Amino acid sequence: MRALLQRVSRAQVSVGDRVVSRIGAGLLIFLGVERGDTATDADAMAAKISGLRLFDDERGRMNRSPAEVGAAVLVVSQFTLVADCRRGRRPSFDAAAPADEARDLYDAFVRALRATLPVQTGEFQAMMQVELVNDGPVTILLDSGALQRRS
Repeated sequence: MRALLQRVSRAQVSVGDRVVSRIGAGLLIFLGVERGDTATDADAMAAKISGLRLFDDERGRMNRSPAEVGAAVLVVSQFTLVADCRRGRRPSFDAAAPADEARDLYDAFVRALRATLPVQTGEFQAMMQVELVNDGPVTILLDSGALQRRS
């Protein structure tokens, strides 16, 4: 499971002409689910994100977590995060979980995150337009495999 986090001033997701979700200041999370990922990975990723110190304290240091500041969160499914570009010029998506499995784990991740944060979502498997204003800019890439190795 891979998550790309962007601290944003605002973000929104549209499908066609319809705005599906929007948030003000908070986190935009693109989530890619890989073959072999589990509900344990989803829970661990959600716990890591809710505790990451990505927001400024009173001295302007990134020292406060999304949970501490009550940050809004927008989660967007993004299977292309698991692309393998090591060979050739066409990315391989063989590592991406099948759609049904990915949807279940995406939903598990969102449920786990909602335990501590207000969460909006994109529309799973839809062609979405994502608009955002990156704040900082702050962009962090997390990999559930790396989280497990360091635990």
